Amino acid sequence: MIGDPSAGADALRHALYGRSVTTPTLAPLLPDGIVVVVKRECETCQMVVPVLRELAAGVELHVYTQDDPDFPGEPPAIPDSDLALSWFHDIETVPTVIRASGGTELERTVGWSREAWESITGVENLGEGLPMMRPGCGSMSVDPDLVDELRVRFGRSALSSRRIEVASAEDEFEMMYARGWTDGLPVVPPTEARVMAMLEGTTRAPSDIVATIPPDLDDISVEKVAISAVMAGCRAEYLPWVLTAVEAACNEDFNMHGLLATTMPVGPVLICSGPGTRAIGMNSGGNALGQGNRANSTIGRALQLVIRNFGGGRPGEVDRATHGNPGKLSFCFAEADDTSPYGRLAEEHGIDPDVDAITVFAGEGPQGFVDQLSREPESLAASLAMRLQAVQHPKLVMMFDVIVVMGPEHARVFAEADWDRERIVAEISSHLNRPGAELVRGAGGIAEGVPEAFGDADSLPKFRPGGLMLTYAGGGAGLFSQIIAGWVNGDKGSKPVTRAVQY
Repeated sequence: MIGDPSAGADALRHALYGRSVTTPTLAPLLPDGIVVVVKRECETCQMVVPVLRELAAGVELHVYTQDDPDFPGEPPAIPDSDLALSWFHDIETVPTVIRASGGTELERTVGWSREAWESITGVENLGEGLPMMRPGCGSMSVDPDLVDELRVRFGRSALSSRRIEVASAEDEFEMMYARGWTDGLPVVPPTEARVMAMLEGTTRAPSDIVATIPPDLDDISVEKVAISAVMAGCRAEYLPWVLTAVEAACNEDFNMHGLLATTMPVGPVLICSGPGTRAIGMNSGGNALGQGNRANSTIGRALQLVIRNFGGGRPGEVDRATHGNPGKLSFCFAEADDTSPYGRLAEEHGIDPDVDAITVFAGEGPQGFVDQLSREPESLAASLAMRLQAVQHPKLVMMFDVIVVMGPEHARVFAEADWDRERIVAEISSHLNRPGAELVRGAGGIAEGVPEAFGDADSLPKFRPGGLMLTYAGGGAGLFSQIIAGWVNGDKGSKPVTRAVQY
């Protein structure tokens, strides 16, 4: 069904974009006799032209050509210009020779093999002077540049989303912006072919429900997540990561609704790890938290588009951030877990080693930490603790979690002293305890602080147990690390959520 071209922003909840909707083509029957599928671009097809002429003189022969209708010339060929016969009869290699009867395939062979061709055709002494065997070429019906459009053209679509027709003179990019489907940057039109190609990245069925998306609490299917992944610019192999991010962000523990409604400048931060990050080309090295890497940029963006377009989480509406931060477009990076001296964050949250995983953290944009002089772990731990005291406010404690993205040169200081993750966190934390009298409201002439009831406490920690988390990423040069400050933690705010990636 073609959607109403005047539909508003909410139309994307149930829609695919497209300039046209094609009528499924019926599968063409195989004619009785010997069917040979060829294309001029294939050297093996050119080589067997004399064999085709031999066969035409003795059997009922039907030659189909995929590209040039004048090839092979003699015998004359039937154009398979729309590739319907090739598609419906699963032609993967040319030349393909099929023996058919009553519209049913009885046997086939691919490429050139004198013995196989003679067996199927019943004609002896074929191709005298030709080599005994020669491999064929890829069929045009499996060409990566064509297969997605063919899948749509021939009706093998499992997609249920409503189509929205766009006038030929209408600029699709401006149309999507005008309808409120974008995050302010251009998005890729989610045509049916692109969405179906995206779905090739997962074994999940398009109709499977992934999560209930806040704030509107609509169930979202794999298909709808794939639409967002297309719009964000993802490749198909990124889709399992996007699906996992949606699952991790859309549950009561993470509290995506609260994250949207808060006026604090926070959003979902995706920390990815495992061998799959390297397989899809994610960046865990130089500029890992910045621009320039397609996987990092688009996986996080796809999650944000899901929340915006299918959950209704748009700025100025449910999203009430006072300032926001650039990471709300996309904040996603990979840990360098293959070289980390202290493992990875996902293992701390119960994921087995070498299992691909995503941790979703409610955080702000990154803040820098510079210490270029500490060469002893004790000094670096104390220095980092001093910087961490300022997270959100020096007098606010146990309210906010934090992630430290340790750069390689800082991590090396701890590694050379044989400090593991537990030792690093413990040593940093030991410098983060302060008397309650220094933190209560009014202390130091500052109104902000903890309630007066905490004033008698001998020592208050900056972070709750487990609230100081370490990751490892960044370029090899530079004595720098990054701090990602969190939103209110626990039941009143958000808990980090880690999920294994399901393909």
